[in-house]
Amino acid sequence: MNKINVSAVSYTNTTPFIYGIKNTPLINEIELSLDIPSTCAQKLIDRQTDIGLVPVAALLHVPGYEIIADYCIGATGAVNSVFIFSNKPITEIKTLRLDKQSRTSNNLARVLLKNFWKQPVELTEDLNADAFVEIGDRTFGKKDSLPFVYDMGEEWMNFTGLPFAFAVWAANRSLPLDFISRFNESMKFGLDNRDKVIEALPKRDDFDIAHYLKHSIDFALTDKKRQAIRLFHQYIQAL
Repeated sequence: MNKINVSAVSYTNTTPFIYGIKNTPLINEIELSLDIPSTCAQKLIDRQTDIGLVPVAALLHVPGYEIIADYCIGATGAVNSVFIFSNKPITEIKTLRLDKQSRTSNNLARVLLKNFWKQPVELTEDLNADAFVEIGDRTFGKKDSLPFVYDMGEEWMNFTGLPFAFAVWAANRSLPLDFISRFNESMKFGLDNRDKVIEALPKRDDFDIAHYLKHSIDFALTDKKRQAIRLFHQYIQAL
């Protein structure tokens, strides 16, 4: 039997999912690779993988995609790992540097700046930009490093009243329903064993990993998160 190729993101917020994959029989059915979000997305777009934990902005570039899991990387309010860091108040920034590892968060920053803060900015690669987008583990312990820090999960909620899904498990082809069922069971197993996942992770003095994985990240792909994805896509297409 040909194994199904799965690309997952190599951030701390995905460790419960990886634990579920590696500690259930699903691991025998797949070939797993760990990538940064932008690479994960490109693999799915280029059909180099069958399933990806992909940034939701990338779904617009995957013909006929299907979201296959009941779980996501999401937040209901502050996510604590997706930020705009700035030297100035958001209403004063003129230049913004995007995160090369991201698709969704870069677009989310642009959507919020245009529609919520009403602040026109120039996108730049200049290291001296007024503000910059940064996501994932690189943000841990960094909230006090700059004068102004904007959590984009929280700001999206302030803007729309909706939670947000940053990444979802999506396939670029039809998959057997029994496999999808086992995939979801594997995700649930990982989430049910978060205490074991947390215990195995490196300890940090500057960031509460347990709170992050139990409270900041909201893993359920709810109807409201699906609504948020549709709304976010509309905003992206209007940029």
